[in-house]
Order: sequence, then structure tokens, then C-alpha cells
Amino acid sequence: MNLKNKSMSKFECNKLKVIVSGGGTGGHIFPALSIAGEIKQQCPEADILFVGALGRMEMDIIPKAGYKIIGLPVKGLIRKLTLQNLVILYRLWQSMRMARRIVKDFQPKIVIGVGGYASGPLLKSAARLGIPTIIQEQNSYAGITNKLLGKSAKRICVAYDRMDRFFPADKIVVTGNPIRNEFLNPLPPKNEAMAFFNIPAGKKVVLIIGGSLGARSVNRGMMAGMEMAKTNPDAFFIWQTGKNNYDDIARELKGSIPPNVKATKFIDRMDMAFAAADLIVSRAGAGTISELCIVGKPVILIPSPNVSEDHQTKNAMALVRKDAAVLLKDAEAENSLVRVILENLKKEANLAFMRENIKRLEKPRATKDIVEVVFSEIK
Repeated sequence: MNLKNKSMSKFECNKLKVIVSGGGTGGHIFPALSIAGEIKQQCPEADILFVGALGRMEMDIIPKAGYKIIGLPVKGLIRKLTLQNLVILYRLWQSMRMARRIVKDFQPKIVIGVGGYASGPLLKSAARLGIPTIIQEQNSYAGITNKLLGKSAKRICVAYDRMDRFFPADKIVVTGNPIRNEFLNPLPPKNEAMAFFNIPAGKKVVLIIGGSLGARSVNRGMMAGMEMAKTNPDAFFIWQTGKNNYDDIARELKGSIPPNVKATKFIDRMDMAFAAADLIVSRAGAGTISELCIVGKPVILIPSPNVSEDHQTKNAMALVRKDAAVLLKDAEAENSLVRVILENLKKEANLAFMRENIKRLEKPRATKDIVEVVFSEIK
């Protein structure tokens, strides 16, 4: 699909009603907020309603962002034989009835699904009522719900190639994933970032991020590699342990963290951390990968094994196949993380090659392109 300017007229904006549905994780919620924000940027009068799942994090985050949200009692099926699934199926039936009523009462021009439990009943109900639906699939491997919803969706906005394995090819638009605005700004100069973290000039800097809450295998890998890090003083490690792990790590290491390792609960100035880094270690969530492509730094990806259908490994492999990242399995991280980091730091030609390749995958216009798809379907 060739995207053109589909800006709405003021008259159309006055009448524009949109439902955005999904959530469950930040990987679904933040893209949803980015899309809603861009719609509001272009159509300030637009009326946007979110529909999420009761008890999930969107019920807290979305209202704080200034949007209305309705929660459905939907939950995911447990993948084994259990009587609990009978309760879950009853909740799904309740959610389908609620979703139909929400769509009929709100009368949206379009419904956007970003993934998560609530998007299934909502998009299914909207399609049955003749309301156009759009799916924003973040991952390189589509989940079961989105594959089913794709049959009735008008368009499917994706971030990776080869998504016609899951969706009708004529409905696919490669837009990329929405990026938080702070990642679209130019990074600070490297020397300024080095000074911010008190890193001596000439050091090769490694940024280790397992997420705001940390990642056990990544943290254990760093702890196991302290002696190796200490004996390689030309490398400097900025290590975000996560808020839940810092005290236990500090107690276990008992002050044995070498001067070339800066361990911290949370990094407030991630832009400075990215600017300082020569190499980044990260999980492989779809949103994280899209942000790393914008940053344009070499990366070692450690996919989380605790996700449905192992989709983080599939996300990572989409980059590895294009020589834009290195894959380290979660099971191997504890014993080999620091060794793999140091081996890659020594390969300057490979780092330069990865920098060039990952930068080619950036899609800074993703949110705008998704909203153009939305407006084109409304028109």
C-alpha cells in the first residue's frame, strides 16, 4: 500500500470516534498511546475510547495518560486441562456481550487493535457490526488472536517482513512499530554522555538493560562475570539491574563490584546511556527492538523464554538474519554473558557492520504511517 497524506478535514475531525483496544503489557500499551496521541495531534477534536482487560496494567496507565478506558473481564485460556478454563470461557462470553454493547453505544468510525486479551472480543464485535478494524502487530510472529482477527480486518500494520505467513498479503502495510517520542530525538554527543556517567575517555562502553524490573538471567550473567569484567579495564559496563534486584545483588556481591562496572537500579537518562554505549545488551521485545533500530547501536539480544510462542526469539532472529544483532540464548547467558560481550567488543569491524545494518531497519515515521492507514480506511 502506498501511503499518501490522508489528513482529516476539520469537519471530519469533529465527528471522529475511535476505539483502541488491547494491552496487558507495556509492549501493547505504549504503541496504543502513541497511535492515540498522533490521532489527537492531527485531530484534536477526536473522541478516543480505550478498551482493556480488567486487572491488567492498562487500566491504570491509560487514565493517567488522560484517556477514558472500559475494562472487559476477559482472561487468557490456561494451556492445560483445568476447570478454571470454564470460568475463563464464561468471562469471554461476558466480554463478547460487553464489547458488542460498547461498539453499539460509542459508534466508532474505526477500531484499532494492538494485541492483548481485550482486542479479541472488541475487534470481533466491531467487524460483525460492520465497523472497519485495523490491527497493529508488533512482533515478527503473530499471536493466535491476531491471526484470527486478521481475516476480517481491513488493514494489518506490521513491523517485519514475511508477515504474509500469518495474514492476507493484500491487507499488510509495513509501517514499523510506534516509537516513544523521546527516542526520535537526536542522542546527546558521546563525550557529554561519557562525562554524565563519569566514564574515563577511551573506554569501550557496554550498556546492559534487562527491563525496568530487571531480568534474572542477565543479572546472573553479570554477577558471574565480575572477575572477567575486572580483568578487562578497557571496557566499562553500565548495568541496569532493575528496581527489584539491586539490593539483593549488592548484598551478594558484597562490595566486590569493580570500578569499571556501574550498577544501578534504574537509568533515568536512557538517552545518555544510549549515547555513551558502544554495545548494548537487551531483551528482544518488539518495542525494544524498534527503539534499538532508531538508536543504531550494535546489540546482543537475549530473548526472554517466558513469552507466548517464544516470539522474542523470532523477533531477534529477524535482526540476526540481516547481520544487525547477535543472539545469546537465555539459558546460556548466566555462564557466558560477559565473555560474549568482551569477544564482540574486540571485533570493531563487526560492530561497525552491525551499526550500519541495524540503522537500515529504523522506521521513525511508524506512528504517523499507522495513523495515515487509519484515516485512509475511514475515508
